[in-house]
Amino acid sequence: MPNRPIRTIIRNQRIHTVPVSATVRTAAHMMKEYRIGALMVVEGQRLLGIFTERDALFRVLAAGLDPDRTVVGDVMTGDPTTVSPDRPILHALHLMHDGGFRHMPVTERGVPVGMVSIRDAMGLELARFEQELHERDAIAEILA
Repeated sequence: MPNRPIRTIIRNQRIHTVPVSATVRTAAHMMKEYRIGALMVVEGQRLLGIFTERDALFRVLAAGLDPDRTVVGDVMTGDPTTVSPDRPILHALHLMHDGGFRHMPVTERGVPVGMVSIRDAMGLELARFEQELHERDAIAEILA
């Protein structure tokens, strides 16, 4: 299926969240244990942000912050772009490309139900996405 609904991609996915008060070290251990690149940051069931490997590297390590005393709420990407599970994966790919990020929370009414990443778009979706980008660039060149 060349443009699968996101719901089919996250169907058997385990949701990985961390409370806004968790330390960066705790979040990093979770990402290592589950072999994932991002966690959804929540307060109760409500999504507040996303904490990624890049946040840990740039906002914590490069900034000289102590991962044992820094909470993810202080260094997360707040109010992240999200996508509905009923949207096609190509829609998520376009949002990620345009926004310059690699992970996107999937939510229903503000509640996290999964996470999609660039890695989820292997195969036909990636080839189609690259073709759409090429076509978009060609149109922009003509119109310029």
